[in-house]
Amino acid sequence: MKPIDTMPPASIPVPLFAMSLLYGGMTCIAGVLGSKQIALGPLAVEAGILPFLLLVAISSAVTRLYGKEAGSRLVRFGFIPLATAIGLTWLVIQLPTDAGMYEPAKEAFPIVLGQSARLMVAGIIAYGVSMTLNVVLFARLAGHTGRFGLMAGAIAAMISQVVDTLIFITVAFYGVRPIGALIAGQALAKVVLSVALVPLLIGLFVSFARRYHPTLRVGAAD
Repeated sequence: MKPIDTMPPASIPVPLFAMSLLYGGMTCIAGVLGSKQIALGPLAVEAGILPFLLLVAISSAVTRLYGKEAGSRLVRFGFIPLATAIGLTWLVIQLPTDAGMYEPAKEAFPIVLGQSARLMVAGIIAYGVSMTLNVVLFARLAGHTGRFGLMAGAIAAMISQVVDTLIFITVAFYGVRPIGALIAGQALAKVVLSVALVPLLIGLFVSFARRYHPTLRVGAAD
């Protein structure tokens, strides 16, 4: 085994590695935070939208910096932590609970984390379609550098988030409860948050990457 100091440098750029780690973590935590509904002024939305917007911003930044194929690959690899988190959560819920576990958490844990199979399937389908769509749209729109790149991020995020809402709510709740008003409210909240947050987040991730590689060419999404 070679000493660490004589090993060849890693082939993956440090910014891409760091953003990939964060991306994987956000795919896992989004479902957990989605158990809570939050009120942002007049808007009501599940808290899982916050890490999901980070997923949108990271995939757009990776596409911007390293190209469409890198962004698409990031989305595909995201299924691994997502499926692993779902599987481990199901396993932990099935395992016997320690009798000494304090009561509020003992009762709340399976309620908060025990999503139905239908919700899990809805989440996986919505993630795959919406995130892939986001990368494709951003790659097509972000053909120029500068501010248009950030505007492209907002447009791609808005469209992909509306599609995410349509798929998730339809698959999860169709035939169980009325979904028209639910889709409209969630879509409106996600559009507003996409416009307000995604361009800023993309800019931050791109700036982070260029601090490590000042010569990194922005505009690789072409």
